Amino acid sequence: MAEQNDKPEKAEAAKPPKGGKPVLTPEQQAEAAAKKAARAAGKGKPGKGGPGGAAKGELAAERVKRSQPSRLRKLFETELRARLMAELGLVNVMQAPRLLKITVNMGLGEAITNPKILDSGVEDLALITGQKPIVTKSKKAIAAFKLKGNQKIGAMVTLRRDSMYEFYDRLVSFALPRVRDFKGVSPKGFDGRGNYTLGIREGNIFPEASFERVEKSKGMNITINTTACTDEQGRALLRHLGMPFRS
Repeated sequence: MAEQNDKPEKAEAAKPPKGGKPVLTPEQQAEAAAKKAARAAGKGKPGKGGPGGAAKGELAAERVKRSQPSRLRKLFETELRARLMAELGLVNVMQAPRLLKITVNMGLGEAITNPKILDSGVEDLALITGQKPIVTKSKKAIAAFKLKGNQKIGAMVTLRRDSMYEFYDRLVSFALPRVRDFKGVSPKGFDGRGNYTLGIREGNIFPEASFERVEKSKGMNITINTTACTDEQGRALLRHLGMPFRS
């Protein structure tokens, strides 16, 4: 009788409580704790101090890290800078003008009536420059153009260092020769302080732009900022870097 009375008690103890979790053995509890720790280590976010986040941050840094400088930058530092200094009569290397940054600005006036064209313009500019552009907005309202204040009206990208040299290399090597009836760029685009601005009517001269996706040709302004003090130094720098000025 005593054994029969003990059996129901054991069965009731083995059953999980209603609405609660099942009772685990010590081995199962240890296994569950190990799995939970592994999931916590794998879900760590970058910058939050988790071990997984540190690993992902290092992996991302390795993906964008360059093994060597761009072709044009390496050529400028090894050969072109010495020729430029000899032409300008400079002695100190720090006096030699160099590229500082390149700004690509795409104005989309049709975005006032057709906002969808802004998305395609941003996508094309990202493909051409290899960098995500920022959307520019109008500073004030102009009733004659039906323009409102703080309205999205264009896109802009600022390139520096290796990205700048790679874009300039593709501009003078591939894009400009594809312009129809190209006879050289105008040498009058300098601002008096060695900076040069070039206007392009059709952005599809870049190989990255697809002709199938282009709804309408979009122009852009390319401003090349240099450390030159005068227009003569800036013109000499761009000429040594391959800019085809019109004679």
